[in-house]
Amino acid sequence: MDRTERFYKIEMLIRSRECVSFATLLEALEVSPATLKRDLQYLRERMDAPIEYDAMGNGYRFGKQWRGRQHELPGVWFSEKELHALLTMHQMLASLDDQGILSRHLTPMFDKLTGMLGVDEVEAQELTRRIKLISTARRRVASEYFETVGSAVVKRRRLRLLYRSRGRGEGAAARRTAKAGAREVSPQRLVHYRNTWYLDAWCHQSEGFRRFALDAMEGAELLDEKAKTVPTAQLEAELDQGYGIFAGASPKQANLVFSAEAAQWVSKEEWHPAQQSEWLEDGRWRLKVPFVDATELLMDLLRHAGQVEVKAPADLRAAYAKRLREAVAQLEA
Repeated sequence: MDRTERFYKIEMLIRSRECVSFATLLEALEVSPATLKRDLQYLRERMDAPIEYDAMGNGYRFGKQWRGRQHELPGVWFSEKELHALLTMHQMLASLDDQGILSRHLTPMFDKLTGMLGVDEVEAQELTRRIKLISTARRRVASEYFETVGSAVVKRRRLRLLYRSRGRGEGAAARRTAKAGAREVSPQRLVHYRNTWYLDAWCHQSEGFRRFALDAMEGAELLDEKAKTVPTAQLEAELDQGYGIFAGASPKQANLVFSAEAAQWVSKEEWHPAQQSEWLEDGRWRLKVPFVDATELLMDLLRHAGQVEVKAPADLRAAYAKRLREAVAQLEA
């Protein structure tokens, strides 16, 4: 029986019998007297359990202020392994939270979990240092918009967004001076992709699905009107067919062949849930992936420059060759 389970066992015994002797607790928990004393002290000091010794009853009971009421340890019962898993999950979520958006809501839960695990503050902080997520090129999201958008997704209510579209092919100056447009949307889901948050929603202005980057929002207002209900299968068919974050319902298929050297790594990667792949006789790796917009696919191909050949389609092959020539020209300039 681990320490967390003992805490709940003590709680249950006192609640059911009102007054429980030290000997009875020792027998039920099968621990040493010193361990039981430490557990009782921890429950009183760290878990705020109103446990007191009753000399008349020769046992432990809840204090008078709790008579007739039920004291509850925080949360439901978790094993020690489950608590470790929850603390790991907490740290992973916190690593995505560069604005402190989630932390202020998660911190009370973290405190309860560490309390249930039976560790002090120093040990709790040490636990958080054991999990580290390294992120690069993270784009900042204004916290008020994230929370508003998150509430709209959970509550199934519409949003009025002030959104600055990033038109492809526009110059940097044009993008900076472009005005944000207002639109009403029915939120469907939040997407975290490559260190950036997106909102998938039904846009009532364009009458179709759209994917909005939260860092491009300049305003988000929660409306009283209920969001349009869309089947998950329809949402996935519209937005999950492209490569990466680029959405669309009519994807092309890229035919890529990686060198034997690169194949040992690429063969273990998932570039798209619907990808097709095979080993070639000479040790190379053929990968076929759907894509709607080549922008992100080209960025990933350039990571393997010199180790991948684009077989098809012709326009992707030409775009990749153009990027390579431009890179060489920069080096030779």
